Amino acid sequence: MSTQATPSTPSPSVAERPTRITVLAGVNALEGLALALGGVYMLVMGLLGKLESTQQAETVGITLVALGAIPLIAARGLLLLRSWSRGPALITQIMALPVAWTLLRSQGALIPTGIVLAAVAVTGLVLVLNPATTQILGIRRGPRATPEA
Repeated sequence: MSTQATPSTPSPSVAERPTRITVLAGVNALEGLALALGGVYMLVMGLLGKLESTQQAETVGITLVALGAIPLIAARGLLLLRSWSRGPALITQIMALPVAWTLLRSQGALIPTGIVLAAVAVTGLVLVLNPATTQILGIRRGPRATPEA
């Protein structure tokens, strides 16, 4: 009997992680960080009484921090090449599109912000929906249904 433990599945190294996955993880981390920072800003401004509705600012701040955790967790999962991380990454990109559209329809400095968010979300969608990403993350499609003659 050997005392040497052998791992059942080898963990992928950073050198084996494709660039597309690293970029996708970066996109998700950027979005998660922006949400979390926006939430912290709302919380601080609400606590300092700088906004009209303190209670609403605190509620929105807590919500944004919680929502920021989703893409941050997805980014960590993508860096570790976990197949479950594709779902939260995809949802994050889909949810960013209506926000970008709303910012694009506003005025002033929000329009360039909407352009940047739209570009980031579309980039994330292209990367997460790419069949190579699915293959890299080890997500298998179900058996192909073949018509029986």
